[in-house]
Amino acid sequence: MIKIENLTKVFRTEDIETYALNSVTINIEKGEFVSVMGPSGCGKSTLLNIIGLLDNPTEGSYFFNQKEVANLREKDRTKFRKGNIGFVFQSFNLIDELNVYDNIELPLVYLKIKASERKKKVEDVMLRMKIGHRAKHFPQQLSGGQQQRVAIARAVVANPSLILADEPTGNLDSKNGIEVMNLLSELNQDGATIVMVTHSERDANFAHRTINLFDGQVVLKRTN
Repeated sequence: MIKIENLTKVFRTEDIETYALNSVTINIEKGEFVSVMGPSGCGKSTLLNIIGLLDNPTEGSYFFNQKEVANLREKDRTKFRKGNIGFVFQSFNLIDELNVYDNIELPLVYLKIKASERKKKVEDVMLRMKIGHRAKHFPQQLSGGQQQRVAIARAVVANPSLILADEPTGNLDSKNGIEVMNLLSELNQDGATIVMVTHSERDANFAHRTINLFDGQVVLKRTN
């Protein structure tokens, strides 16, 4: 599904070059659950941003379902991203002015799916995430665990090929964190491909394998 070869990302400030990623090569199969770990500043978030088509690499190739996407123009990146990738963030990234239903529906609106189909998809995913009774509530009226359930529902409502999770339990207590990881694990068991950045060994153990980065390079790959 994902094939990355010699991926390099360089940030330049005046005469200073910083290698966030340096010749990274990774393959991720359809249906895998992969965690990415490493110390702060090792390149985890940069890698996730490139996989998620939020940024382009400086060098190297990136194939997504056999399509070369490493250097798409911003407009094409946005279109491809909306149709294929769902995101779950540590900070939830919900829109405060929208209620739960509207937050979840938003990706379907962007994809111009007709209203009747949107309604069924949103109701189905709210039922699965056990937040149907919160449909008219706003993010500030929810607990952290409930907000992350809404964020996961929004990420999967359009049935993306890939789910990217960036520290999905970072703002949650242990109980809610485990519940969120169980939800991600269930989605993976149903066929979703997941790539997750985490500092947590507990969370990483939910994945099939872990990739460790250090100074922008892959230093270890292990099966969990």
